[in-house]
Amino acid sequence: MLGFVWLWFGVVHASVLLDGGWREVRTGDTPAAVLKQFRQGQLAAFEPSLLHSFPREGTGSWVVLRPQPPWVDEERVLTIYPPALGRITVYHADGHTSTLALDEAGGPQLGHGRLAYRYPASVPASSLILLKLEPVDGLSPPLSFHMESLTAFLSHDAHWLTLFSACFAVMLTMALMALCFALMLRDNTFSWYAGYIFCYALIQSIQTGFLFHPLEFGWLAPSASLLESAAIALSVAFAALFMARFCELQRFAPLLRAPVLALAIGMPLLVLMRSSSIDVLVDVAQALVDPLLILGALLMLLAATVAAAHGSRHAWFFLVGWTPLLALTALSTAQLSGALPGMGWISDASVVAGAFEAIVLSIGLGDRALTMRRDRDLVRALADNDSLTGVLNRRAWSEAAEATLEESTGRPVALLFLDLDRFKLLNDQQGHRAGDRALIEVAEALRAELRPSDLLGRYGGEEFIAMLDGVVQEQAMQVATRLCRRVYRLEIPVNDEFMLSISIGVAMRTFSDTVETLIERADQAMYQAKVNGRNQARLYDRPRGITDESWPRVSEVE
Repeated sequence: MLGFVWLWFGVVHASVLLDGGWREVRTGDTPAAVLKQFRQGQLAAFEPSLLHSFPREGTGSWVVLRPQPPWVDEERVLTIYPPALGRITVYHADGHTSTLALDEAGGPQLGHGRLAYRYPASVPASSLILLKLEPVDGLSPPLSFHMESLTAFLSHDAHWLTLFSACFAVMLTMALMALCFALMLRDNTFSWYAGYIFCYALIQSIQTGFLFHPLEFGWLAPSASLLESAAIALSVAFAALFMARFCELQRFAPLLRAPVLALAIGMPLLVLMRSSSIDVLVDVAQALVDPLLILGALLMLLAATVAAAHGSRHAWFFLVGWTPLLALTALSTAQLSGALPGMGWISDASVVAGAFEAIVLSIGLGDRALTMRRDRDLVRALADNDSLTGVLNRRAWSEAAEATLEESTGRPVALLFLDLDRFKLLNDQQGHRAGDRALIEVAEALRAELRPSDLLGRYGGEEFIAMLDGVVQEQAMQVATRLCRRVYRLEIPVNDEFMLSISIGVAMRTFSDTVETLIERADQAMYQAKVNGRNQARLYDRPRGITDESWPRVSEVE
């Protein structure tokens, strides 16, 4: 923004001072007669360096400019800002004319962000400049005129082109990134944002002339007014849809959500009405568009403010990025009615504000994406983990165990089925709160004893289950025995006679095993451990008829 301010004031201070006069075009006018009237003081005086509104309907307007000393005795450039739609005719002393227009690319008239005409050094620096502003359909913005040396013009033109190319590049890059996120996350919020930023970039590229120079889309100039109106309406519609989702109006400002969505529907309808061939609809659309734009902007500002006040963090991103743009839009609208003639930088500042808004809102969307991911991970954790102990629940453990069996072909796998001893007695004598505390302590002890890669889950009630990948029979029994000792050392009393302990059944995977058959055999081994006195681990005995080839070998682990 500081670079832009420097650029604008550099243009002002490098300009040759100009006097000006103007009047509307009349039938029978000749260039010589207009110049004579100017010398006699019969034209309305105006300050060329300030924005001035000229009537462009009917037959157009004459503008006469007179350079003031000190004159520049070198090649000079006349610039007209902003680059107005329609044609401007430049009259010369020898009788020939030149035309300045946005739809004329190349040649000496080329000027980025401004209409420009080069005067050679052979033309006296004190010569009067006569312009004719041709009629144009629609509203014409106020214009300012500057004369500067070719060297100063080229320097300022290069700065303008660099700054605004960067701004438009930022906006389009942010829009494309949002579209990618919309496809990946399947969230329309990013799509509405991309549509809004793209439409806003299109509006500014028309108003600044960037669409025509340097992009050289001059063939769009005849329909630029309609294209700009459509882009404005669509940008408001996309902005309304975006902020309704982004600021979570349904949650934080439910009463304002319906009017905001109505605005999103109403603006495209006005575009359709204006583009129709029915005069009544066109007149109604033209009468409603400006009031609806003002009311819509205030409505979105109010909705975002209410949502932010009620706790929407993303509404603050919207306010920070959008409020400067809204203020500049209001100032620009005021300029169309003749106010603020000395603030010519407002139009171009809107482009810089648009790039700033795109960056701020993109940061907000990035925060939204991270929030969505965090919420999704939280939901997944809540769905997969037991709410009391924090280990995998039965469904999640079964899915993970099936995946482990599929991936561990050729490696030994051990399954441990664990059941707390006399847990029902603990619940009956000390209450369910004591039972819950005991389950939590046991789960923490089991998790601390097992490897991070081991699958530990709560199978139900006081039953736990664990799958150990890449563990042979001897190692599995050592782990199971260690778990029994760890739980007993917790010293959780069941009553005055017993301490809480655990019985564990161990089953080794065979090549034909499924998760269900492994659990069944480990459960039988656990039952044998309880029959044999509890607080111990028991390996499932291989049934008769099972050959050694059906069981994993130690060499296969290696």
